[in-house]
Amino acid sequence: MRTLLSILIANALAMSGSVYAADSDAQKIAELKQQLADLTEEIDIINSRVDKNERHTALDRLEITGDFRTKAHSLHYQNVTWNPAIKVDFNDFGAKAMSGAFGMPNDPNSPLGQMMAANPDLAAAFQSGMLQGVMPYVLAPKTTQDINNDIFYTTRLRLNLKAKVWDNVSFAGRLSMYKNWGDSTGVQVFDSWRSFTMDGTNSGNTSGDWLRVERAYFDWKNIGGSNTYLSIGRRPSTYGPPTQYRENEKRGGTPSGHLVNFNFDGLTLGYKLGEITGIEGQVVRFCYGQGFESQWGNGEMFGDIVTKDTHLGGFNIDAINDGNHFLQFTLFGAKDINDGFKGTMAFPTQLAGIFAPTMYQDMQKFSNFNFQTRVQPSGVIGDMYLGGIGYAYESDEDFKVFASFGWTRAEGNGNAGMFGGMLSDAVFEAQLNADGSEIIMMPSAADDNDTKDGYGIYVGIQIPAPYGKFGLEYNYGSKYWTPFTQAQDDPIGSKLATRGHVAEAYYMFDINPRMFIKLAGLYYDYEYTGSGTPVGAPQKVDDVIAGSAFSMLPVVDTAYDINASLVVNF
Repeated sequence: MRTLLSILIANALAMSGSVYAADSDAQKIAELKQQLADLTEEIDIINSRVDKNERHTALDRLEITGDFRTKAHSLHYQNVTWNPAIKVDFNDFGAKAMSGAFGMPNDPNSPLGQMMAANPDLAAAFQSGMLQGVMPYVLAPKTTQDINNDIFYTTRLRLNLKAKVWDNVSFAGRLSMYKNWGDSTGVQVFDSWRSFTMDGTNSGNTSGDWLRVERAYFDWKNIGGSNTYLSIGRRPSTYGPPTQYRENEKRGGTPSGHLVNFNFDGLTLGYKLGEITGIEGQVVRFCYGQGFESQWGNGEMFGDIVTKDTHLGGFNIDAINDGNHFLQFTLFGAKDINDGFKGTMAFPTQLAGIFAPTMYQDMQKFSNFNFQTRVQPSGVIGDMYLGGIGYAYESDEDFKVFASFGWTRAEGNGNAGMFGGMLSDAVFEAQLNADGSEIIMMPSAADDNDTKDGYGIYVGIQIPAPYGKFGLEYNYGSKYWTPFTQAQDDPIGSKLATRGHVAEAYYMFDINPRMFIKLAGLYYDYEYTGSGTPVGAPQKVDDVIAGSAFSMLPVVDTAYDINASLVVNF
């Protein structure tokens, strides 16, 4: 384009010289030269615009934006108690022992004799008839301590990808890296249900210095000229309303963030109902996804499958979304939930001492080594249902207030793995190992399969303040409250999954429209154990600390997180 325009100008100048050479009128020649100069300047402007559009067409088919966050935490935990035990059916144990199935108790080489010799207190209690029915079998002495991690740094990088495929088809994705300083192993020691790397929580756990595909999906809008749209792929199911306020972001996900902050693959079929009702932003969506694949690559051989695929489905309705008022309803179910997910973890040395004594003997020779292992669930434990209603108001002056109510229901089927069944504990029975040389305890069933309902509330306010904004939030979860928010990246644990109370205060300082500093503090007061997992019966934290209740994993009484972060959007 530039070359063509230059040739035209040159020809015009040449022609002007031939035409006016014989003309003695200098004024006319000067006027023509000025006109040519003005024309040249105008052509240069047009040329620059054309070049810009050409570059945009050639290079900008994929739009890349992102954000970078660095954050410093001071983490403090009070009364961290470990009091591990399992429930054992001692009537079953006694019947098998009396029948001779485990050998003679006075034979030091028999499985029963070896067990009694290794556990003299158990032997004395058994011989005196104190062990009857289902009772706790204590695995290790109770310990309680405070833990302080005075400084904990993290870095998060997220790259947003957008591309227009056609007039009504677009693609969107997000690549994310989230790591703590000084560690890119991507593997944590298993001390809680959020501490192992798995598909649904990778974006919210410090999983290393590599980019993961957090989101990747297409939107097909106005299908056949209707108000219907279809979206398929790795879903935008994190940082949904109203959790975006504490992140200082726009709405990040479709479902209620009070109920769902979890990566999954699936589809959404939606209809813009507001085009008919006249209510701005009214959308009805049917969502479907798969949370677990039970057969492909699950570690089991020759079709010996004990797990099932976990399927999720339900409705998400934006009843009002007009820029000031937002009202949302959510209802969905998860069928065939297993007692865990596929993931990787570093095996805790303490658990090796309990469950693998021969391995533990070897591990003591390498006290600073943990072996990394891939874990998977052991069976289906039941179904879950979740529902909620959320409302938010945003004024034109940037004042925001919200309230959300959530409900969860767990329907167990009586099955249980090592850590329990659906919000229930496992009952263990004694049996011989494969070669008949050792008595081992294996989970046989859940201690109950009753339906359990939980509820959670979440409220908050954000107001304009000097140089930025100030916010207060509070949430509470009941004994059986079990949302799918494990990908929330709070280091202590998803605050919205807490069975107990959490209070948060923050101040955001705007450096410029694309950069801010956030100072925040969170205080957790746990009432029941097992926050964030449907596996195992919740126990009162005070009872675990007192020694009258037990937990296979460490239990936190109270905790607080004081943090400061710097966020840059680009």
